[in-house]
Amino acid sequence: MASGKLSPRQKMINLMYLIFIAMLALNMSKEVLAAFGLMNEKLEASNNKVTENNLAFLENLETKASEDAAKYAELYEDAQKIKQLSKEYYDYLEELKTEMVKDIEDPEDYQIMDKSDYLDQKFFQGDNLAPQGKEFMKRITEYRTQVSAILGEGFPEVKDALNARFKTGDDSGKVERRDGAKVDWINYHYEGFPLIASLTKLTSMQSDIKATEESALKAMLQGELTSQVSLSNFSTLLDTEKSAFYSGEKFQGSIVLGKTDKSAKPVRADLKLDGRKLNEGRDYQLEEGGVKLLIGAGSPGDHQISGILVYMQDGNEKEVPVKNSFSTISKPNAALIAADKMNVVYRGVSNPMSITIPGIPNNKVSASATGLSKRSGSSYVMNPGKGRTVTITASGTLPDGQRVSSRSEFRIKDIPRPAGAIRGETGSTKMPRRNLEISTVGAVLEDFDFDLNLAISGFKFKVPGQPTVVVKGGKLDSRAKSALKRAKRGDAVQIFDIQAYITNNKSYKLKKVSPVIVEITN
Repeated sequence: MASGKLSPRQKMINLMYLIFIAMLALNMSKEVLAAFGLMNEKLEASNNKVTENNLAFLENLETKASEDAAKYAELYEDAQKIKQLSKEYYDYLEELKTEMVKDIEDPEDYQIMDKSDYLDQKFFQGDNLAPQGKEFMKRITEYRTQVSAILGEGFPEVKDALNARFKTGDDSGKVERRDGAKVDWINYHYEGFPLIASLTKLTSMQSDIKATEESALKAMLQGELTSQVSLSNFSTLLDTEKSAFYSGEKFQGSIVLGKTDKSAKPVRADLKLDGRKLNEGRDYQLEEGGVKLLIGAGSPGDHQISGILVYMQDGNEKEVPVKNSFSTISKPNAALIAADKMNVVYRGVSNPMSITIPGIPNNKVSASATGLSKRSGSSYVMNPGKGRTVTITASGTLPDGQRVSSRSEFRIKDIPRPAGAIRGETGSTKMPRRNLEISTVGAVLEDFDFDLNLAISGFKFKVPGQPTVVVKGGKLDSRAKSALKRAKRGDAVQIFDIQAYITNNKSYKLKKVSPVIVEITN
């Protein structure tokens, strides 16, 4: 149409074609503007509806928090923070939208909103961003990071959606156009666009805010319900009928699941140990999953813990009864080492003994035998009588009520023969005449396991060439001293037939005491 020499008529026809095409383009542009306006209206209506839903979710969370603070109080606090951040950002965008259309007489006449002057002048300053443009970008970033921090690691899907909705280009803040060139995100979305298109984009961002708020509230409510049944909040517990079992006995118990998260923490407890009231903080402390006991194991024997744990359920207190028992046995402090065929007790001596049955408290053990008596705990004393052996029978009661018993035989031996002693010396010795006159005759049990106190009631004294003198007591009398004066240097004086006895058991007859030979040195 534009080539060659044209007649006036053809020029007129061509001009009419150009005007017709321009009119078609103008009509299509107005239709597009109207379409943006209708889309903006629908988004605003949707935002209003989501606002009502979010308010209902928040009220539901508030009710849950008032009924069960342990489960929902922290979530409700986080939900309030997200709601406040969302409101501040939503109101900022709403204020910006109001300024955009304040000079338009009919805000619903979308076909006249074809200019881009407002945001071009507000956001951009030459090739750089104006202060308002920087503020716009700052608001997007702050909302995204602050809400993400509140969500933490507990709601990954909500965080992913948040980052996708409010992503502002790549790491450098750029967006690639169709021609391959990269421009800033804000330029790509808001520079040179008709007013109604930018208005609709802002409404869409408000819709993203409401959607983020809604998904966060839903996830908090649903996530808490899911976490309560999540296996990660449970641990295995061993539930047994008694606290100890014996070799060869059939095990009676089962592995059960115990809840260990904060929702399983009791609000209070009323516990007793063997009828004695336990105090919170000193004897126990409340924790996730139940109660941590801080008590000692106590004395050997069976002990019972009774009372109640109180939990909150749907705003009401629910009591869970407690009735458990445990057994305490004496702690071993040495190895048990026995020499075969060396089970011996001595006649005339109080033989100390320890009698226990592993796994049974001492108060559940009893022992019997001729001459056996109990002192305390596992301590006994054996005073054997006549005969060559004595059998001790020990019996005990297991936690399940079953009785066990054991028998041990001990040989009975007499106290070994004492050795006569003078000045503590046994056998034969040398000393001056004067020293022998003042020395005391005694008897000792050499290498005997018991420290017995022996005394002397009398002895016989023989000086070579002199008659034997019978002495009462443990020292030389006048007749013995007189005979000693006749002894010569080198004479061997004999002290024999020494009569000894145990001071605390005079009825026991000791074996004959061996004599002492003393050589006179002057």
